[in-house]
Amino acid sequence: MTGKKTGKVYLVGAGPGDPGLLTIKAKECLSRADVIIYDSLANRIFLEYADANAELIYVGKKGGNHTMLQKDINSLIVDRARKGHFVVRLKG
Repeated sequence: MTGKKTGKVYLVGAGPGDPGLLTIKAKECLSRADVIIYDSLANRIFLEYADANAELIYVGKKGGNHTMLQKDINSLIVDRARKGHFVVRLKG
């Protein structure tokens, strides 16, 4: 064994945007994440649950105007997880 840290990926649905409707598990994931990848439809208030040291990556995706292609988002998620990070994809 190399002792290499295993990465994790969680897909977190932001629902209708009301912070009171976010699940406890979703809040836990956001607070533990090393990396949060979020789009324009996710309520930005959810990012307040993030650790101060978390890397926040905006990937756009609003009504046909994509800041980043889905295949590139997928590659980003896989890359960070392979580096041993706890990754959350926050979907609006």
